[in-house]
Amino acid sequence: MLSSSGSARASVRTSTRASAVASATLVAALAAALLVVLLPAGTARAEDRTVQGGRLDWGVKSSFQGYVTGPVAQGSWSLTGGAATVGSGRFRFHSAHGSYDPATGAFDAAFGGGVRFTGHRAADGTNELDLTISRPRVRVSGGRGTLYADMASKAKGGGTVTVRSGVALAALDLSGIDMRGGACPVALTNVPATLTAQGATAFAGYYPAGTRLDPVSLTVDVRKRAGASASPQPQRTPPPTAGATTGAAPGTTSGGKAGLRDAAVDWGVRRTFREYVTGAVAKGRWTLADGAQDGGALYRFPAGKGTYDPVKGTLDAAFAGSVRFTGTHLDLTLGKVTVRVADGRGTLSADVTSAGRPTEKAVPLVTFTATGLTPRDGLAVVTEAPATLTEGGARAFGGMYRAGTAMDPVSLAVAVDDTARLPPLPDLGSDATPTANAPTANAPTATAAAAPGAKPAVASGSSGPGTGTWAALGAGAVLAAAAVALGAATARSRKRRTSTD
Repeated sequence: MLSSSGSARASVRTSTRASAVASATLVAALAAALLVVLLPAGTARAEDRTVQGGRLDWGVKSSFQGYVTGPVAQGSWSLTGGAATVGSGRFRFHSAHGSYDPATGAFDAAFGGGVRFTGHRAADGTNELDLTISRPRVRVSGGRGTLYADMASKAKGGGTVTVRSGVALAALDLSGIDMRGGACPVALTNVPATLTAQGATAFAGYYPAGTRLDPVSLTVDVRKRAGASASPQPQRTPPPTAGATTGAAPGTTSGGKAGLRDAAVDWGVRRTFREYVTGAVAKGRWTLADGAQDGGALYRFPAGKGTYDPVKGTLDAAFAGSVRFTGTHLDLTLGKVTVRVADGRGTLSADVTSAGRPTEKAVPLVTFTATGLTPRDGLAVVTEAPATLTEGGARAFGGMYRAGTAMDPVSLAVAVDDTARLPPLPDLGSDATPTANAPTANAPTATAAAAPGAKPAVASGSSGPGTGTWAALGAGAVLAAAAVALGAATARSRKRRTSTD
């Protein structure tokens, strides 16, 4: 049986142990809070995001471009799938799709468009050098980056063309780059690229593995993924679906002729002309008006109205929009575009206005092949048909090009059903310039990116103090609270022991 003093001491010990347990619990809770504060913001808010819209700029290898167009190969290169040129010797691929995880930095973006190199023309008209690189794709995982592409190439010295999909073409040097926590847009600038073993094979043996290629730059838009996480595969434009029409085929009238619901024509005029306008000689620009849209490598003239016969494959339509080219000794406007198709051949015409001359109405500018202009699922299309300059077109350009010159291809889309969708324009995404209140982690500037040895970076995603700042403030507050709580608990324990001894 315990005495009264023994009972008191036992009670104190029990109280002390309870106080110690409570103090330990409090400290553990505060330590857990500290851990949460110190975790990267992306870890606390792990959330996959969708890449939608953006561009990739890459020259492949500038010396290869020079070789192709030089006196040895005497060749050329051409763009496909809406690819464009930007700056000096770089190709711009468009419409990024894929995924991005800001918590881990995992990144997957596929782009549209392609470039074809040809040269060493043989006596039979074929090219011994024939290489196409299209649909590039950049993947980053575990701090390692790879550029993939679809490739079609003829072996060096001639032979058959080999087609490969998803070739691991180049290894990307991401040294010093933290892909985590990026906001919209995510940007990489001048990332060093090296030819892989697979890439060397697909490159038709022109260069060995390990060869340095041109650096890669990209800018993509990211947004929160809606609903369940999806597989990060490149998204293609789904085919339009046609609605049902009672008593007749979709989009047709009882007389058999299609009711033209909507139409658009895409044409870039000529790549070298655009480069001349914005280059060092003309120092000019182009301006779109009256509803015309800029697709980077082409102009879209929308809102087509007119007549279309799906049985005969004929079209007579007028389109909205105009484009004006201005520069040194240059002022040329093309507007009120019309397209006529008959017997598998199309003609694109426009009103032509040049400085100092009256406007010429409905001048035939180019002709193009337009076979198979029949609707499928409510939509009839002609995709990138080769176009040739007419005599009237040669006069419109002031004799800069002769009649018969190859111009940019023409794409045409005619919707004969209300639910059919016209093909989308290339999506180049947002400007990569960071806002004033969005700090970047080692973000490159135009000067720094061009400097030898400069490392690119991904723009940070926060607005206001960076994660490190908040972590430091949070850590200090939590540690201070933990110290105060632990000190108070120890003092209470000592006071109880002193009062009972």
